[in-house]
Amino acid sequence: MKELFSKEKWSYFGYTLTHPMDGFYWIRHKEYGSVPIAILMVILFSISFSLNRLYASFVVNETDPRSVNSLTELAGVLVLFLLVCVGNWSITCLMDGEGRFKDIIIAVGYGITPATVGYVLATLLSRVIADNEQAFYGLVIAIGIAYAVILVLMGIMQVHNYTLGKTLITLFLTFVAVLIIIFLALLLFNLVSQVITFFKSIYLELIFR
Repeated sequence: MKELFSKEKWSYFGYTLTHPMDGFYWIRHKEYGSVPIAILMVILFSISFSLNRLYASFVVNETDPRSVNSLTELAGVLVLFLLVCVGNWSITCLMDGEGRFKDIIIAVGYGITPATVGYVLATLLSRVIADNEQAFYGLVIAIGIAYAVILVLMGIMQVHNYTLGKTLITLFLTFVAVLIIIFLALLLFNLVSQVITFFKSIYLELIFR
């Protein structure tokens, strides 16, 4: 675990953000990436998103702080992250993708870092801007999210050794796969609930007879 959080891993993490094509290539072929760092970046993204909803100035934020549950949002972000990674892995396995599951985790985790930075900077900026300067706040978030999307796109393209067109197709199919996984999970949950209710009713019937 210490090696995964080593200075070299963090140094290469920074290099990947500024040189994504080379960075993601060597993550796939030289084991330069770190899954724990990628997961940490996802957690930091969730924290930055929650902090933005809690502490962004009223000039740009109409969210009631009492409605924000950071733990629930963190769980939601982690589940969505896992679904995207599983969905992409399942699709790329059928489309000759070269990336392993850990490579996908690293590509997505590293890739969303600019969005985290964007939310933090926007939250700080919101504390000093006037009512007619809201566009600057939105611009900072938009730039962070756009850069994150580009990095994730490059990461998926490099770890699977895809062309841009094939990458876009697999990302669309990943979205479809995520919806299918959610549907099946809800279906399974409903089935299990019905089975539990059935056996519970039988138990109660035997107890009261």
